[in-house]
Amino acid sequence: RSVLLARYINSAFPEFLDHQQTSSSLPITTIPQPKTDSRPQFISSKVLSSPSSIQLPSFLLSHHILHTSAMSIEVTPSKQAAAALDSFKMESPVKKLNFNPADKENQPLTSDVATATEKTDVQTKPTQEVKNENKIVIAPGIKEQEKDEPLLQENGQRFVLFPIKYHEIWQMYKKAEASFWTAEEIDLSKDLHDWNNKINDDEKYFISHILAFFAASDGIVNENLVERFSGEVQVPEARCFYGFQIMMENIHSETYSLLIDTYIKEPAQRTYLFNAIDTIPAIRKKADWALKWISDENSSFAQRLVAFAAVEGIFFSGAFASIFWLKKRGLMPGLTFSNELISRDEGLHTDFACLLYSHLKHRPNKQVIEDIIVDAVKIEQEFLTEALPCALLGMNSNLMKQYIEFVADRLLVALGNDKVYKSSNPFDFMENISLGGKTNFFEKRVADYQKAGVLNSTKKAQEETKVEGENGGDFAFDEDF
Repeated sequence: RSVLLARYINSAFPEFLDHQQTSSSLPITTIPQPKTDSRPQFISSKVLSSPSSIQLPSFLLSHHILHTSAMSIEVTPSKQAAAALDSFKMESPVKKLNFNPADKENQPLTSDVATATEKTDVQTKPTQEVKNENKIVIAPGIKEQEKDEPLLQENGQRFVLFPIKYHEIWQMYKKAEASFWTAEEIDLSKDLHDWNNKINDDEKYFISHILAFFAASDGIVNENLVERFSGEVQVPEARCFYGFQIMMENIHSETYSLLIDTYIKEPAQRTYLFNAIDTIPAIRKKADWALKWISDENSSFAQRLVAFAAVEGIFFSGAFASIFWLKKRGLMPGLTFSNELISRDEGLHTDFACLLYSHLKHRPNKQVIEDIIVDAVKIEQEFLTEALPCALLGMNSNLMKQYIEFVADRLLVALGNDKVYKSSNPFDFMENISLGGKTNFFEKRVADYQKAGVLNSTKKAQEETKVEGENGGDFAFDEDF
């Protein structure tokens, strides 16, 4: 075996053997050479210290013993295993893989564990320090004074709805869900006849411009919901409402665009109305007021919440009233029915903004709220009495101003402020717009329609026992009987 190893070294590492003659730094292992071996020797005489021995470095011997054994057909598996055992240092009870630099392969396991523990401690220490800080995270754009608002703080449970924590907000979402409708449900078959035969040019001008404003304003409301409110509010119940509101605003915009497409046949006029924000200065002014609150980085969330409550509660109110005026005259049934559905939705959106405002801990002072509402009132009054006068429909401009003030007072009270204008409602036909109205039994589809069973699911959570009707059974009489 020694001779074969020597031959292998002589042929594979001649330069190393030449260097070995002058080097004394490496430990030398002497291997006895069989005296009876008569085979020719190819080992350099420089390596041999005597005729009966071959000098090899000990590390080289242990490193190549298995390789040499594999090359020899005379080596048995038992000899191969024995040679492998010789290469281990037995002072270590366990051999553990270690990919660090040399002289680390045979360290005791305890030292490796200690080193690994130290590294783990170093790696986890910054994470533990961050967790111990309990830093409150809020959405970008939220002011420092609002960082402790429960609605705005980062909520790790915002991806899961249950258990419901804000039951009033959840109830508002279920109410919106129950009121779902689509643009395809609006019957416009009779409107085109009224448009061509019963509506004069002034009324056509007014209606077309109101529809142009509505079509653009719903997109602005959605822009705010997507860009700001949905990302800032962390409560899942409120996010459900905002998600549904975004969908309904899309349906509103689709409906108004469909109405314009149905009534206006001239392509140039249709394009003019679809681009009302750029082509109609009066609508541009209202749009600019709403858009400035979306990009406002200085105002608090509460201020912006009030501003968009004013957009949906005040900017739309006069236009809704003017279309309901047409209903009183028995004109444009498709337009007026869609107006009922949309005004109900927008009233719900305004109520939701007021509900969220009531949950805020840090609210602006009442003067700030009053200034926002008064500013919106001035813009809306100017729009419906000067830029697009409601007199075109035969409505009294002073009464329209009074109605806008009445709506503004109602919004101020809902926000916790006092009335500013103290105006009464001059339009009796607008008295029950935000209230639950009676339904004509013979109508194919009604404006106070709700999806069956949706609101019942919320009542189950509030009532532990079943409440029977006044007659002792499941059947109960409603206001129509």
